[in-house]
Amino acid sequence: MFNRRRITAALIGLLVLVLGGWLVKDAVGGGSSSPASSSAPSTSSSASSGATSGAPAKGGATVPGADSGLPLKALSALPPQAADTWRLIEKGGPYPYPRNDDVVFENREKRLPGKKSGYYHEYTVKTPNSPDRGARRLITGQAHELYYTGDHYSSFVVVDPAR
Repeated sequence: MFNRRRITAALIGLLVLVLGGWLVKDAVGGGSSSPASSSAPSTSSSASSGATSGAPAKGGATVPGADSGLPLKALSALPPQAADTWRLIEKGGPYPYPRNDDVVFENREKRLPGKKSGYYHEYTVKTPNSPDRGARRLITGQAHELYYTGDHYSSFVVVDPAR
């Protein structure tokens, strides 16, 4: 009888720990995105998308993601391979690294605004003369944000694809 009580107490304790962890994870990790941002992922967008947040861009439109506090850069100011990758993203592929491109970017470094898993997708920006994929990436968000990192996620800039 004593062993049965001990097992029951252990199971209840484990259940409390799991529920507590789930609640903490939900409060810390999942609470930063709005219900509107949990729609199906969209990895292609055009400069004339209906985004309404961000800094003014060419023609008075706004740049999605510019309100993140990250520096804003024109696509034309990035390495030319970034524009090549952006064109592939807009077309929906095919990508040079099919196993690594258009995959979920988890934002483990927390350098981009906190969103639910699956919100961001990443794409390789080719690095000339590199024996591997290199460190350069474009990251897209469901609200049509576009971010660039040239140092493998250590830093990011918001990209204005219209410029």
